[in-house]
Amino acid sequence: MYKYLFFLLFMVGTLTNVQAQKQFNLDGSGLALAGYDPVAYFTQQKAVEGRKEIALLNQDVTYHFASTQNRDLFKANPAKYQPQYGGWCAYAMGANGTKVAVDPETFKLVNGKLYLFYNKFFNNTKKSWDKDESNLKTKADANWTKFNQN
Repeated sequence: MYKYLFFLLFMVGTLTNVQAQKQFNLDGSGLALAGYDPVAYFTQQKAVEGRKEIALLNQDVTYHFASTQNRDLFKANPAKYQPQYGGWCAYAMGANGTKVAVDPETFKLVNGKLYLFYNKFFNNTKKSWDKDESNLKTKADANWTKFNQN
């Protein structure tokens, strides 16, 4: 009986992690932000590539960091440094509620939160976001809650 209970608890935990992982914009190995350091956006106000030897697993998502100090800052408060909307394009989330890949070098910090944007093929969605940020953010917040409901 205990084995069965353990198995059920294990499966619920596994499903929860898989479900949570689906919400994040990750590569095939579970790496977030294409390997960019989430803390550097805040401390250096720029996108800095992390190093694979300075990594941290948080909620089954792998993050790379440029320094051990940044890794430790993230470890102490992951929610502070994680990108909004799971790292998907903030503009697309606000405009039509879709998950669109991003360019990790196209970002904006607003009220201590990290927002990422699609920027390819002459389409920098950050420019569109900046024109109607308040409205798009309200819509993006509402759309994102739909992805996190059971």
